[in-house]
Amino acid sequence: MLTAWHLRDAERLDGATNSVNFRRLRYFVAVADELHFGRAAARLGIAQPPLSRQIKVLEEEMGASLFNRSRNQIRLTAAGEIFQERARDILDRVASAEEAVRQAGAGTIGSLTIGFVSSATYGLLPDIIQAFRAANEDVELTLLPINNAGQRDALIQRRMDIGIARPRLDDAELRHEVISRESLVVALPATDPLAGQAALSIPDISDRDFVLYPDRPRPTFADHVIAICRAGGIEPRVSQLVHDYQTAAGLVSVGVGISLVPESTAAAERKGLVCRPLVGAKAETQLSINWRIDNVGPLVRRFVETTRTVSRRMRAVAPSTC
Repeated sequence: MLTAWHLRDAERLDGATNSVNFRRLRYFVAVADELHFGRAAARLGIAQPPLSRQIKVLEEEMGASLFNRSRNQIRLTAAGEIFQERARDILDRVASAEEAVRQAGAGTIGSLTIGFVSSATYGLLPDIIQAFRAANEDVELTLLPINNAGQRDALIQRRMDIGIARPRLDDAELRHEVISRESLVVALPATDPLAGQAALSIPDISDRDFVLYPDRPRPTFADHVIAICRAGGIEPRVSQLVHDYQTAAGLVSVGVGISLVPESTAAAERKGLVCRPLVGAKAETQLSINWRIDNVGPLVRRFVETTRTVSRRMRAVAPSTC
């Protein structure tokens, strides 16, 4: 039964624990577990007299007796029982915090925010995410579909850790690496007479309306396509500028126009849309990984290295063409 004296001792424990060092907490817990100074000293790897002195100092700091001592036996006082529970909780929390810090330093826990252009989901991005998650199960990934301009702003403002852009993000505060290069193909309605040809040239599509993306902010991938057409000797008739690839592909499939798209997107089946190789023109695009120059955290490094590994592995695999 807790007496008033015991309760006063327990109250004094709350105010005293702030000044107690962790070594004495570990010593106390060992003695409280073993209820024997000799066994506790052996467990701690120290001699018994220093252990006894440290427990005595601890009791003086706490202002309460933690053990009832006799020649044959020691046992915890009421205050000691309360302190045992709290001391063990403190040590467990410290151990947990130390382990969390070690894991965070090693890049095995934490979170990453990844921005990506929508067309990246038809290329390397799914393989990169799958490989990273398989090797880093305790890392939380947040995936954001976002255009190049949005990625650049989010990276600079530290709202995002990694950007997967097409072709890349140009800024003095950012680094980038090309992770894939691929040809552009012509996406056109399945009902278009050109769909019957095995391959197409720039002159072949000179009289077609174009559906391009993204619409803003300029310059965008759409401007890249326009430049390719002009280099091939035609001025493209742009009938629609839309936000992303999915919208462009949907409009092409219902006959609004044609588009030039990354070859990797051709692997995705869409009713009413076919893709044909573009010959006689240097028409290609790149996908890149981008991050802040000063972001050298282990998780970013780990993600970049995973991206490099997947890129090397997939480089020799030719994309499918619909």
